[in-house]
Amino acid sequence: MKKTDVTEDFIRSVEEAIAYLEGNPMPGTKIHHIEPTPSPVYDARKKLGLTQVEFAVVLGVSVSAVRKWEQDQRMPGGAVRVLLRLIDSHPDIVKSALASSLISDEQPLVAAQ
Repeated sequence: MKKTDVTEDFIRSVEEAIAYLEGNPMPGTKIHHIEPTPSPVYDARKKLGLTQVEFAVVLGVSVSAVRKWEQDQRMPGGAVRVLLRLIDSHPDIVKSALASSLISDEQPLVAAQ
């Protein structure tokens, strides 16, 4: 492919994008719709009904770590990945275990601020 071909392809692509944004897609334009998928960490946290702070306390990690996992900037370690799979398949069991451990430990889920 010649340099001029690349330039022409780029210009045509930009023109197609502008036409699409203006509501007039050019005939033959391929349109791909990509739906973002929530991270497994976000899904697990929501299944447990916890805030990021509460989830961080339960896991014994920083809130920053939870945020980075949810934004797919970092990956959790092995033990957390196993817990995420457990939460995905059996969220009620994990909720029950967390509730009973919190009662027996007599510690609040979130430290007083």
